[in-house]
Amino acid sequence: MTLIVRTRARAVETLSLDSPHNRNALSAALVGELADALTDAGKDPGVRAVVLTHTGNTFSAGADLKDPPPPEALVALLRQIIELPKPVVARVTGHVRAGGLGLLAACDIAAAATDATFAFTEVRIGVAPAVISLPLLPRTNPRALARHYLTGERFGAAQAQATGLLTTCADDVDAALDPILEGLRRSAPDALAETKRLLTARVLEAFDRDAADLTALSARLFSSPQAREGMTAFLERRDPAWVV
Repeated sequence: MTLIVRTRARAVETLSLDSPHNRNALSAALVGELADALTDAGKDPGVRAVVLTHTGNTFSAGADLKDPPPPEALVALLRQIIELPKPVVARVTGHVRAGGLGLLAACDIAAAATDATFAFTEVRIGVAPAVISLPLLPRTNPRALARHYLTGERFGAAQAQATGLLTTCADDVDAALDPILEGLRRSAPDALAETKRLLTARVLEAFDRDAADLTALSARLFSSPQAREGMTAFLERRDPAWVV
């Protein structure tokens, strides 16, 4: 079963998360297949840029609670997007939750439809947005991010753009992306790679400094009693015991 659909048009490789049955949750299999597709795109001289998008009404619901990837695998995937020598552009026409927001933050440019919604739901199932903080914290507004992290509230595309999660939002996301992709097609490949290195240097510093600690934190929280209760409550569609 293929979980990543690959298409190409005028040197732009589009990778579509294609696991709609679980809302493109980040399973071990999907993370592995996406990593392979990114590796191929990064090595291919015929690819000028990568668009990361989705099928169905959800970009990604976050970690697959039934088949979660190891925290180390998610760290490696996020770093791979950041280090890829080609610009990676997120195209969102649906909803994004939890770990899916880490993918957005790792991308160089992110565009969404105005009716897309976002939420850091980790605190509501007893864990924290640990690993995805590696690309998120260096690239977003700290005060705005604090509210979204701590409450798990759902918020819209305009707020996501103000927070720094999105580059742009529009009713027609493809129309918004047209000039961006045209600009990338007109840019020299080596110049794009070096310019991306300038832009991602501070993000990679966070990976070098904090990845081990945040990976350990994620593993510890996911094995905690509160996480077991939170994930069970989520799967049973009820409130967890701590709700007051």
